[in-house]
Amino acid sequence: MVRLPLTPEEVERGQRLGALLRRARGERSMLDVALAACVSPETLRKIETGRVATPAFPTIAAIADVLGLSLDAVWAEISRPEPATAPARPGALAPERLAS
Repeated sequence: MVRLPLTPEEVERGQRLGALLRRARGERSMLDVALAACVSPETLRKIETGRVATPAFPTIAAIADVLGLSLDAVWAEISRPEPATAPARPGALAPERLAS
C-alpha cells in the first residue's frame, strides 16, 4: 500500500499534539507513561517529537487517558489554527523587491 505524503497541516497538527503530550506528561517519565498506556516508549517518543504526525486513534486515546486528558480537549488543542503572521503594512515592499 502506498501512503500519501502528509500535508503541511497534518505535520503541524502532529507537532501540536506532541507538544501537548509533553506538557501534559510534565515530570513523569516517558517510560512510565508509555507503559501505563500500553504503548512502547519509542512510539511515545516519536509522537512527542512529531515524527509520527498521524498516530492511531487508540494510541492517542490510551495516552490521553493516562495523562488525564479528554479527547475533546486534545482535539480542540491540536486542531486550532496557529496564529497567522501579521500582514505587511500597505505600501510596504516585499523583501525580494528591496534588492534592486
